[in-house]
Amino acid sequence: MNTPRNPPSPSTSSYKNASTRSVSVRGEDFAYRELGPQDGVPLILLIHLAGVLDNWDPRVVDGLAVRRRVIAFDNRGVGGSSGSTPDTIEAMARDAVLFVRALGFDQVDLLGLSMGGFIAQVIAKEEPRLVRKVILAGTGPAGGPGIDHVPALTIRATLKGALTRQDPKLSLFFTETAGGRRAGHAFLERLKERTHHRDKDISLPSVRAQLKAIKQWGRQAPSDLSHIRQPALVANGEKDRMVPSQNTLDLATRLPQSELVPLYRDAGHGGIFQYHDEFVTSALEFLES
Repeated sequence: MNTPRNPPSPSTSSYKNASTRSVSVRGEDFAYRELGPQDGVPLILLIHLAGVLDNWDPRVVDGLAVRRRVIAFDNRGVGGSSGSTPDTIEAMARDAVLFVRALGFDQVDLLGLSMGGFIAQVIAKEEPRLVRKVILAGTGPAGGPGIDHVPALTIRATLKGALTRQDPKLSLFFTETAGGRRAGHAFLERLKERTHHRDKDISLPSVRAQLKAIKQWGRQAPSDLSHIRQPALVANGEKDRMVPSQNTLDLATRLPQSELVPLYRDAGHGGIFQYHDEFVTSALEFLES
């Protein structure tokens, strides 16, 4: 087992102040942040496409950390983590498992958002003893309808964002309604709350690798979800443009032990950020049931 580069620290009151630490995983340093109680089954956060540590909504992380030990980390080659970014979901899942074991955990819960939800499904299937419960948000199964269009949508939104000087997450994560725009701007303001020791942005080669992995996931043959026996909570907005919301309903139908959070109204891919209070309540109830 590898030893974390930094020793354990007392519980941090807020994600915006959580120290960034690192652990060595097969010669590469994985950056991570941890907060919440030091006992109990840890909740590992698996981020979306192009996401780094600073892309987690602090309201979600802080809310979960009131009662759970929460750990967010950068995938290999992303943000503060060294190495080369894998171009398959399966390789990302193997990295995540190695990271978890490097921290010395024998059992964890997973919260996977979007691409992180793809990774969480692979881990749950391949490492059934490691994973106790799974939360899947804004995500879908391999071969799910529309998932292979994510790269094209992302590129178009990025170009549009550059022309209009708006963060592409506004159009990718939130609806175009007045309520959706308000929620999107509020979310972006929350992401700015951390002002010191911010994470590095993802590099273009890493984005390309992740886009390739997502496209491949979307074009795979439909996966057999019956092998995922862990209890699963499934959540999303009702109007997800990136991973169409029907994929959420499909997961809830096909996973043997699933619980569906009613789709968030007037919300898209970032539904758990738009409805952060409601999501945290549902997630904690599920994890503690």
